Amino acid sequence: MSGIPAEIDTPDIVVDLEVLERNIERMAAALRARGLRLRPHAKTHKMPEIAARQLAAGAVGLTVATIGEAEVFAEHGATDLFIAYPLWIGPRQAERLRRLAGTARIAIGVDSVEAAEAAGRHLGSAAGDIEAVVEIDSGHHRSGVLPEQAVVVARAAAAAGLRVGGVFTFPGHSYAPGMPAKAVEEEQQALGRAAGLLAAAGFEITRVSGGSTPTAELTGASEPGSEGAGSAEQSGDPALTEVRPGVYVFGDAQQFELGRCTLADIALTVAATVVSRHEGDDTTPRRVVLDAGSKVLGGDRSAWATGFGRLMDHPEARITALSEHHATVVWPEDSDLPALGERLRVVPNHVCVAVNLVDDVAVVRAGELVDRWRVAARGRNA
Repeated sequence: MSGIPAEIDTPDIVVDLEVLERNIERMAAALRARGLRLRPHAKTHKMPEIAARQLAAGAVGLTVATIGEAEVFAEHGATDLFIAYPLWIGPRQAERLRRLAGTARIAIGVDSVEAAEAAGRHLGSAAGDIEAVVEIDSGHHRSGVLPEQAVVVARAAAAAGLRVGGVFTFPGHSYAPGMPAKAVEEEQQALGRAAGLLAAAGFEITRVSGGSTPTAELTGASEPGSEGAGSAEQSGDPALTEVRPGVYVFGDAQQFELGRCTLADIALTVAATVVSRHEGDDTTPRRVVLDAGSKVLGGDRSAWATGFGRLMDHPEARITALSEHHATVVWPEDSDLPALGERLRVVPNHVCVAVNLVDDVAVVRAGELVDRWRVAARGRNA
């Protein structure tokens, strides 16, 4: 993207359409070559225009985090949706899932006997329309059961009337320096063992789902129920059938610092204006302040991150502090300090959070504003 179009007021989220489409095609091609199905996580972008491009590039369906997100994408024509979350289903959630199942293939996560029983109780005769996918803890230690507990949860789901389709995990511990390869190994071992145990218990496994943006292109595949999947109970051989990366469509500062993308791969930036400028002295840092604070960039900062985001065209600068409407950027001594009123492009640390903070985004091609897209699933957190 060659600059910020004059029609854009700052701060504003800007998506470079050419980079976005290149990212979508590259991931689709990489997973096709590995024999893996791509089911991208739409919580990253929350926009039907991007989902349509992912599906056109070969994605088998979409991953979402909530029933509300599923409803938005179903309204826009998505017909295969996996709510990759251990839902707790009551009467209202059950009614919404019944409506969704009338227009799309719906799968949900489950990681306890109690949740499976509640789902079956409230879904009633519609339980058989919903696929249950058992969540496995592969090392991130968030939600999910150990592989050895998968059969107990699956049997409860089947007894409740749900269709058990397989297992899934989120290798979230891949989001740290030096961790993606280790997370892939642990993911494949955990899913392989869980899938093997379920197959041995008589379940027909059609979905072995993993992946994150840091690990997606490192992941291997084998057919569920094949020797590779079945033998995973003993050997931990790869057994994945699909992966669910999300951030890859945009890239962000975390992925850049992890070495999983380059600056040329980053499709989303926040356009910001220099509103304060200070050359600094022995007691104060040399810095500028931008009009893009935590209310547009988000406040995420991993312990290993070098700042609260990066500047696209000045990667040596560091965002050292955020408040609601200010970003403090410490500037290197060997570079000219930007002028007041100069417009800069900021790469958020965690792009999923940034997108969820705005109603719409500017879409550019070759530096020209070509559209605005509504963040249609923004705020659909339940």
